[in-house]
Amino acid sequence: MQALELILDDDTGAVVREEWAALRDSGLPSQADHTGETNAPHVTVLATERLPATDEDLGSALAPLLPIRVRLGPAIAFPGRRVVLARLVVVDPALLRLHEAAVSTSRAEPTPLTAPGRWVPHVTLARGIPLDRVGEALSLVRAPGHDGTATVLRHWDSEARRTTTLT
Repeated sequence: MQALELILDDDTGAVVREEWAALRDSGLPSQADHTGETNAPHVTVLATERLPATDEDLGSALAPLLPIRVRLGPAIAFPGRRVVLARLVVVDPALLRLHEAAVSTSRAEPTPLTAPGRWVPHVTLARGIPLDRVGEALSLVRAPGHDGTATVLRHWDSEARRTTTLT
């Protein structure tokens, strides 16, 4: 899997990390449990099996669209075999332009959840929340929204387990 990810500014990242900690401290799954050096609060702009464009092409095309405003919206639980708890990111025209440019410049086939018209921008807080604890998890992260920015776009290569800063 290949992904293009927006990294949140320090203050916004700290808000998310506080929510990660609240979940962990309550004995719930949390992104804080992932201690790898590449684990950072982010918004996935594009996920794909294959990324035809070069990092240089992506950086050149997308850097002029940054920095970008990021407003953290309400918490949501995505259903599935493993419930994912996330903080929605409020969509605005600038974010949609960035997404459209990322998809077109990449020449990639986006996964269904990052395809145009289906993309739901969000910041993941936890994966694998037990169904009987979803309400408890949501109650821990129901703080009001937060306005921040994203100034960095990176390429995550899950096979190589590395990130490359594009902007």
